Amino acid sequence: MTHRILLRAGHVLSMDPAVGDLPQGDVLIEDGRIAAVDREIGADAEVLDMSGRIVIPGFVDTHRHTWEASIRNVAPDATLDDYFVDILDTFAPLYTPEDVYAANLAGALECLNAGITTLVDWSHINNTPEHPDAAIRALTETGIRAQYAYGSANTSLADYWFESKIAIPGDDVRRVRTAYFASDGGLLTLALATRGPGFCVNDVVASEWALARELDIPITVHVAMGRLAGRFGMVKQLHDLGLLGPDTTYVHCCYFSEEEWRLVADSGGTVSIAPQVETQMGHGWPPVMKAIEHGLRPSLSIDVVTTVPGDMFTQIRAAFGAERARVNAASWQADVPVPDTMLTARQMLEIATRNGAHVAGLEDRTGSLTPGKRADVVAIDATALNVAPVHDAAAAVALSADVSNVETVIVDGVVRKRDGRLTADVARARRLVEESRDRLLAAKEARA
Repeated sequence: MTHRILLRAGHVLSMDPAVGDLPQGDVLIEDGRIAAVDREIGADAEVLDMSGRIVIPGFVDTHRHTWEASIRNVAPDATLDDYFVDILDTFAPLYTPEDVYAANLAGALECLNAGITTLVDWSHINNTPEHPDAAIRALTETGIRAQYAYGSANTSLADYWFESKIAIPGDDVRRVRTAYFASDGGLLTLALATRGPGFCVNDVVASEWALARELDIPITVHVAMGRLAGRFGMVKQLHDLGLLGPDTTYVHCCYFSEEEWRLVADSGGTVSIAPQVETQMGHGWPPVMKAIEHGLRPSLSIDVVTTVPGDMFTQIRAAFGAERARVNAASWQADVPVPDTMLTARQMLEIATRNGAHVAGLEDRTGSLTPGKRADVVAIDATALNVAPVHDAAAAVALSADVSNVETVIVDGVVRKRDGRLTADVARARRLVEESRDRLLAAKEARA
């Protein structure tokens, strides 16, 4: 029997140029798929009244270390250099599979609560084969759409991040592929989270890229950030190794040379930018406009809740403010008007939705309210005092709304947040992640 949900009379921002915006419109969902978007739709369906709500596609976070939810805000003042020591060399070796499960459960629910319906879980905490199992189980239980990016272990900073000779275990990635991702059409898909040249010796880099291509899964890698990787010329090294391709997402990209921007664009690669982390932790300026100028479609990501908030509204504003500040300062210095290419609020909303789906390799199924795509939909309460009155709906979402205004969240046609409350057992998730925090702190103290 067909299951239908009708979102009625909302201000629909489809983010699909062919569908457009509907100041008052309906969205019909049938069996998890968007069946129609129109001014008025008649259907025998469960009706959700969207009056006074702005209806948008779910946000897409293209790079988050979800396992760090248990240690939220332990490094509020950290630089990137601090992070390697304070997190990867201090907490990561202590993580058990139970800690990964608790963090991924709480972290994925945090995403849903904030209107993030698709997550790239950059999981470099695979200290044992039980660690990825725990991470995947938690993602599955929350009902989020996620790309699980299988990363390395993190039991020693020296072993895994300084010319590492230890490759991600291919046999275990193959096991995970077979056990959980036999199909690429499910709510969860698989990627490989690699460390790349500079962090690893060339043989390890080549073997990890070959593994991903053997399994036909995408690759995601941090590049060109901070004092270390900003000087590695990682994309140039990948080019010299013959490894560039359209299956790779480059995260941060703050210190790309012009040549490297061209190499990424020419190879069909994609870009993920984490603007709050980049400006706050010293990765470099978030290069949103640089990516656009080179014909790329940049996406946004949260990165680490050890140091920054876990919502997309923060990322939108961090990127918008940082890039406009940079361009305004350059224009003032040159005594010329600001260019017509200055970022707009609507662009930022597109970057956080459609572009994110593109970068995650999921634009055929999410990222816009397009008939035929899967129903990943968010409703923002536009009657709240921090949003009303609405003059420009895209600006209201990008510049005024926050997590408290995320009223309804639907993933793959299933309501995951209704009337401002998650449908999941939030108390259990909070209890588990607090117990994980206590275990990790005790283990850290015992190790000291």
